[in-house]
Amino acid sequence: MDDHQFARLLDVINGSWKGYRKVRKGVKKRVARHMQEIGCRRMEDYLEKISVNKATRAECERRMTVAISRFFRDRQMWAVLETRVLPEILASGCGAVRVWFAGCAGGEEVYSFRMLWEMFSAGRNAMPALGITATDLNPENLTRAQAGIYLRGAMREVDDKLRNAWFDPLKGGRFAVAPVLKDGIDWRLGDLRRDDPPGNGFDLVFLRNNLLTYYTEPEMRAGFNRIVDTLAPGGFLVIGAKEDMPGFGLMRLARFDRCVYRNPSKTHDMRAT
Repeated sequence: MDDHQFARLLDVINGSWKGYRKVRKGVKKRVARHMQEIGCRRMEDYLEKISVNKATRAECERRMTVAISRFFRDRQMWAVLETRVLPEILASGCGAVRVWFAGCAGGEEVYSFRMLWEMFSAGRNAMPALGITATDLNPENLTRAQAGIYLRGAMREVDDKLRNAWFDPLKGGRFAVAPVLKDGIDWRLGDLRRDDPPGNGFDLVFLRNNLLTYYTEPEMRAGFNRIVDTLAPGGFLVIGAKEDMPGFGLMRLARFDRCVYRNPSKTHDMRAT
């Protein structure tokens, strides 16, 4: 599959060439395997099939998901969460903190937050309960995330102290997250562009390096607005360090700090459940 053929595919699914440019090699291989599996030798035939068959299109889009991540990716953002965002959430006096990872990939980000929360909670009295929901379009990503087993490459920003405290070494240079980090995580299959969100009233939503990266503005707009609608008054949305907040997002959210945006309403007594 050459770049011209791949660009035609992106046009059909409203994908962003800019977003896929650096990862297109691996994505093209996965799509090419799908074409072979369903007997399509030409891109024209494949485009026709995904245009008329919802299941085929869904499988194509699943193959095009990108699950590149690592623990504590963008350390400065995690510092902002620790020093500014979490204190603000706790100051709101909420009885429980609700977090949604919208596009959780292999779970690295979810477990990074659990580690941060546990360390942040140490020495503090009467911490609110924590509820985490993690969704992804690709069931293979969810399976890997629930297993919680990672190669050393995903841990290059994890120092020895963190690794010794929160990971168990396995054979073959792999590491398993500590069982306590898995508690209280609700893993769900979900498409950010089409499916209903997994609830509302979230204090914190992670939308990093997926919807705003891999799709064109018309495709991302409806999904983005549904995600923002799930934020509690005063809730926070986190995007990727190299992502730009679209104009329609700036109309609804106020920039708080480094790729962190906030629902401008600060009234927490209207929280939905």
